[in-house]
Amino acid sequence: MTAARDRLYRLSRTVRQVNYWLTARVAMAAMSILRLMPADTAINFADRVARRLGPLVGRHRVAVDNLRQAFPEKSDAEIRAIALDMWGNMARLAAEYVFLDKLFDFDVHATTVGRVEVEGIPLFEKIAGEDKPHILFTGHLGNFELLPIAGAAYGMKVSSLFRPPNNPYIADYIHSTRKSAMGDLIASRAGVSFELARILDRNGTIGVLVDQKFINGLATTFFGRPCESSPLLPKLVRQYECDVYPARCIRLPDNRFRLVIEPKLDIPRTEAGRVDLHATAQLLNDVVERWVREDPGQWMWFHKRWKLSGGRRSRAPAAR
Repeated sequence: MTAARDRLYRLSRTVRQVNYWLTARVAMAAMSILRLMPADTAINFADRVARRLGPLVGRHRVAVDNLRQAFPEKSDAEIRAIALDMWGNMARLAAEYVFLDKLFDFDVHATTVGRVEVEGIPLFEKIAGEDKPHILFTGHLGNFELLPIAGAAYGMKVSSLFRPPNNPYIADYIHSTRKSAMGDLIASRAGVSFELARILDRNGTIGVLVDQKFINGLATTFFGRPCESSPLLPKLVRQYECDVYPARCIRLPDNRFRLVIEPKLDIPRTEAGRVDLHATAQLLNDVVERWVREDPGQWMWFHKRWKLSGGRRSRAPAAR
């Protein structure tokens, strides 16, 4: 029986790897075709295709259900429109990987506004000039990949935490594309907290995405629904007493972008004066929720953000 199970396991791994390889080949072929087009033409084309194909995949039902629960006051037509905007945004993000080095045309010395505009320039300059640890956080909104590039334009050296795709072939491609344009990248894996801690020990700056589910994470809410959030950022803030800045990308018409960095957060603390982990995680959720409410079509509603760990009950007040 053991030998049979081993053979079945090896076969399933082989099938999975073959599927990953085939999927990656299709994706690479699509990207090669996009490279033959001008950037704006390719990105607009990807948007149109995704709006047609997105509603045909299973995750579309997840997105629609999440939208209905988040916006019970909206009509079915409004929900469908947001879902289509979401698919268009995700397709644009994928296509923009091909042109990432061309899209970021921001020049700190330019006198005219280009494809990318930046709001909060003094804060970028302040962070770059301080010899102390900082954390920047964002969500999967617009083209969030442009934020570290903007920071680098002002002299910031940001180490960005990212979760690689499950497909190893696509993950290699995306990592190489990101690294050439974004600098230091840190894959989310076991032990990553120690790597981030070493960066903060050296008074460095890290960038973190905070809008994904985290198995057995802190009990919080997002759009009024229970969810689990990563304790990583709150724990690092507690350990290093570093400033935390919200930053986001807003997608504008005509394939333009606005990158916004906001004033540092007032971190919640316990009566004893320590950083309150649950309240801090909730504060991060509240900031991202505010962003998403402003333009819901720019967030990834197909993500199972509200899926809780099996059988768990809330271990702390859902909101404060």
